[in-house]
Amino acid sequence: MSDPNLFHRPGYAQDLARQLLEPGPLDQGLRSGVFLSGIRRIGKTTFIRKDFIPALLERGALALYVDLWTDRSSPPMTLMLEAVRAAAAELQHPASSLLQKLRRVKGVDFGAAGISLSLQLDALGTPGGASLADVFIELVKKAQGHVVLIIDEVQQAMATQDGQDMLFALKAARDRVNTATDLPGQLLIVGTGSHRSLVTDMATRRSQAFAGAHTASFEPLGKDYVEWFLRRVEAAGLVAPPLEAALEGFRSVGSRPEELAKAVRQFQDEVAAGRGADPGAVFATICATLATAAAELDIQSIEDAGELAVLAFSRIAAGQHRGLFAADTLAAFSAALGRDVSPNDMTPAIEKLVSANLIVRKGHGSFEIADPFVRHVWLQHLQMRQTLLRPEAPRPI
Repeated sequence: MSDPNLFHRPGYAQDLARQLLEPGPLDQGLRSGVFLSGIRRIGKTTFIRKDFIPALLERGALALYVDLWTDRSSPPMTLMLEAVRAAAAELQHPASSLLQKLRRVKGVDFGAAGISLSLQLDALGTPGGASLADVFIELVKKAQGHVVLIIDEVQQAMATQDGQDMLFALKAARDRVNTATDLPGQLLIVGTGSHRSLVTDMATRRSQAFAGAHTASFEPLGKDYVEWFLRRVEAAGLVAPPLEAALEGFRSVGSRPEELAKAVRQFQDEVAAGRGADPGAVFATICATLATAAAELDIQSIEDAGELAVLAFSRIAAGQHRGLFAADTLAAFSAALGRDVSPNDMTPAIEKLVSANLIVRKGHGSFEIADPFVRHVWLQHLQMRQTLLRPEAPRPI
């Protein structure tokens, strides 16, 4: 039974599951890997665990989930092996919900004792023990279908040698499973990440294990979520802001559910204090204040990157995605800073912005802002700063 306190996205989940498990002629590339990127706190993990994994199971796939963010003190390989062992252990219990689901969907009798693997999982990944390819081949055979490995915050794997080794081991396992002609399914790998630049690099740089994988932006929550949330607010006997104001406010805080809830709580205080005569304007002001506060760290990161990085970020935010190294751009930056700016100066400034997840490479010499929410707040920040610095017009005598 679904949780009434949780907003579900069955349509989005079913679409992703279908594209992955039953690819059409334009979806074949998804078999090389799928990487979804989106800023933190917009509901990626909730969607993956509560909607996407159930959608995969409904289509007969065995889904394994590993989160590289919640326990950053553990090596990525360790976390991934623990997830594999946990799934294998659950399949061995005849009464487990996972096995019952597979039985119901596939109409297969897996036996009274559940699914037991012939491999020694305790030695998985050790010298002389079973390899990842061995265990995934066994899982595909025993589950009689596709196995989907979902890695949350997958970019964390790039931070250590252990993580990079894990990715190359997974690629080797994927290639071995998916090129076999006698297996009832394939190994499909899905990664999600909040660092767009790193996630993009994983799929585009030739040195990376999953070069050539499919990348896409995670679809943020929209009007249907805001409507659902406002209905819950009203059902609790509270005052809800107007729908259009709530929707615009939700977008202004980066489509983050936590920020919307915080704004509605503050809205209750304003109404109780008698300041809710224009509820739409009141709620817009609350959201604008929260948006600025939420983006303060990002604004500080931009400014800490240096004056040249600030100019570059502002140029990209204004919609000029290319030409950062062009002669006219360098001349404009030189004039603004009062010193010569060369391509050699631009490179480290750009790298600082990329490393801080502020901009992302879209192609050779082309960049865009990683987080539309930060872009919006930064442009407001620039406008406010220019207003404050603009000299007052002389008053008539």
